[in-house]
Amino acid sequence: MPPKRPGAEALWTAVDGYFGDLLAPRDERLDAALLANRQAGLPAIDVSRLQGKFLFLLARIAQARRILEIGTLGGYSTIWLARALPPEGRIITLERAPHHAEVACANLSRAGLLDRVDLRLGRALDSLSELHASNAGPFDLIFIDADKPSNPEYLTWALKLSRPGTVIVVDNVVRQGEVLDAGSSDADIIGTRSMAELMAAEPRLSATVLQTVGAKGYDGVALAVVLN
Repeated sequence: MPPKRPGAEALWTAVDGYFGDLLAPRDERLDAALLANRQAGLPAIDVSRLQGKFLFLLARIAQARRILEIGTLGGYSTIWLARALPPEGRIITLERAPHHAEVACANLSRAGLLDRVDLRLGRALDSLSELHASNAGPFDLIFIDADKPSNPEYLTWALKLSRPGTVIVVDNVVRQGEVLDAGSSDADIIGTRSMAELMAAEPRLSATVLQTVGAKGYDGVALAVVLN
């Protein structure tokens, strides 16, 4: 008889480990960022190694020189995105929590990338309004990974800060399948569904969603490109 396979989540994690070791090998500075995040008490909601590499590749494919990240946490995904930039490239990342921002700055400094990163502290919707008012856009890639109830507003601002060809990525849109519950009272589900409906109705966007399983469990990512 063939060997018994582990349960679904253990199998997903093992497969992530296999491909991660091959295609996104462990990195001292990235590992140090994750360790610092845990030691600082930040929630363990960073993207996985393979998801970080996915963001890196999207930025490279888009030939991004200007990136906007909504939701910094401890800067793990920021490191992946900043590494994809050319030397003159810049990423603006938005974080509301001062403690998170402090940890992120230390991680980015340790990774040698702080000079490519402009970390804006404050409520993301306020920061987005300020960016638009100061003509900070357009951005080549926008990664949305902050509070889910605000996702519809984040998408609206992302469009204002975009150009034709801008790539927009929204994380955590499947939420273990709970996104199917149209009657949910969960603000995260309501925000995610509203964002998806806005994305579907927006003629300037062509979008899809990829369901994902792995070390982070069952979720998914929305991927869109601005057409005009």
